[in-house]
Amino acid sequence: METLLLAIELMIAIALVIVVLMQRSEGGALGMGGGGSGLGGLFSPRGASDTLTRTTAILAILFFAVCLALNLLVAHTVRPKSILDSATTPSQTTAPVQRPVAPAPAPSGPQVPTPH
Repeated sequence: METLLLAIELMIAIALVIVVLMQRSEGGALGMGGGGSGLGGLFSPRGASDTLTRTTAILAILFFAVCLALNLLVAHTVRPKSILDSATTPSQTTAPVQRPVAPAPAPSGPQVPTPH
């Protein structure tokens, strides 16, 4: 069930990004553009804006609904744990102390050959 909801969430997110990029910005960057209104009012500059805005709102509502469904699904499958329930006594957690190995003696400096 979680995998299905995650796949739906991914598809909605991709569609939402595409629809947002299709909208006309103030600078007109990636917008669908103006053009004639040959298709009636649906894809006239004003109609396309309304259609894309409505589609964005619907996709956003679906995105949040699927997010809430995923959270509720996971919240009911995971049993909450308390720190106090897993507390152990100090004698169980202490490990035997190992003594460090004595370090090797450090060299006294560079070795200079003596003349014969």
